Amino acid sequence: MIRRLLRRMFTTAPTPRLKVYPLKSHGISRDRISSCALRTTEGLQRGGHSAFVVGGAVRDLLLGRDPKDFDLATGATPEEVRGLFRRSRIIGRRFRLVHVMCGPETVEVSTFRGTQGDGEEGDQLHDEHGRILRDNVFGSQEQDATRRDFTVNALFYDPAKQEIWDYYDGMRDLKARRLRMIGDPEPRYREDPVRLLRAVRLAAKLGMEIDRATAEPIRRLAPLIEHVPAARVFDEMLKLLLSGHAAECVKELRRRGLHHGLLPMLDVILEQPLGERFVMLALRSTDERILEDKPVSPAFLFAALLWHEVLAAWKKLGKGGMKPMPALHQAMDQVLGVQDEKLAIPRRYDAVIKEMWAMQPRFEQRAGRRPFRLLEHERFRAAYDFLRLRCESGEVDPALGRWWEEFQHASPERREHMLVAEEAPKARRRRRRGPRGGGGAAPAAAAGS
Repeated sequence: MIRRLLRRMFTTAPTPRLKVYPLKSHGISRDRISSCALRTTEGLQRGGHSAFVVGGAVRDLLLGRDPKDFDLATGATPEEVRGLFRRSRIIGRRFRLVHVMCGPETVEVSTFRGTQGDGEEGDQLHDEHGRILRDNVFGSQEQDATRRDFTVNALFYDPAKQEIWDYYDGMRDLKARRLRMIGDPEPRYREDPVRLLRAVRLAAKLGMEIDRATAEPIRRLAPLIEHVPAARVFDEMLKLLLSGHAAECVKELRRRGLHHGLLPMLDVILEQPLGERFVMLALRSTDERILEDKPVSPAFLFAALLWHEVLAAWKKLGKGGMKPMPALHQAMDQVLGVQDEKLAIPRRYDAVIKEMWAMQPRFEQRAGRRPFRLLEHERFRAAYDFLRLRCESGEVDPALGRWWEEFQHASPERREHMLVAEEAPKARRRRRRGPRGGGGAAPAAAAGS
């Protein structure tokens, strides 16, 4: 019964009303499209198929941005696309797509999607929560527009005629800076709960307000994210954190109730003065680097977001009697173990994150040859930047950061003068042993009894 009800919900689609905008009304000429996207659309059209640049690329061009990539939508099936382009391959299970390669550039081509009951071929399957598990239902361009998430992502650009096709007033919503879901928001979120995160990311990235009806179910449906494969959640979180608006996105996640379970204890961290300062400093620093086209390390960002959770676990283990470094390593394993279940952080990031964390106590060691060895470590720069965030947030004395800033740029002679004097090692207390055979002297207290 539940499955039938959900199926009826998904087949009730809004009515599209196509509006075609000529070049003079939108100003996006074909020379703004990448050469590979142009060659691919031309090849598809010569083969007798409709072909459009679609989605985020069209949206970004209209907003005056340079798209990072160009996705295409076509009436051709994946096999037909594959047959037209020698350098291409079919990928995906849930969505079968085609990657067309032109030199270093790759263009992703999708076949127009429909919904169960209106597609020409393929099949579609939902789980008990309404999430689409398998989706290879092909349909018409109208149906494809209806299947897209937000109106601003349902714009189609024809490079041949330089026209924009708009089925759901996406052009109007772009001008109004409004993010609006196509159709009834609740079943659309249930189809793909990642849209909950995407709504927050796009609103922050594009400087848009989420439409009231689109925003209303978000907090209530947040638990649905738990049913999404961890790898998909990680991919969306990475896009969010590397959007150039990560600080605003994290605030919005918290405001909408979407932070629980994504980054464990993030809500608690953001309520603690030191933790909140540290996290927000890391996010703003990342945003600045992205907006300045500087390289950004996802590992550094996740290390910063999870650091105060590591600190809490480290302190707890230390109070239990464990020595500092073993306690730190166990705390790191605990935090990343929990996180791997939620976000599936790739192992290649785990190793870098652990190195940055493990190097933090070594910055306290400024005597002997240890500072020189730390300076030669391949992760020194990233670990030092991490230390600076700790200093700026108030977790660590800023004098420590200033010392390392000077030390790394100082001359060899100056470095020698900067070293802190070694503390005298504590004399080891030697255990008294009696003669072999067990006839040792009795303790003083016992001897006097």
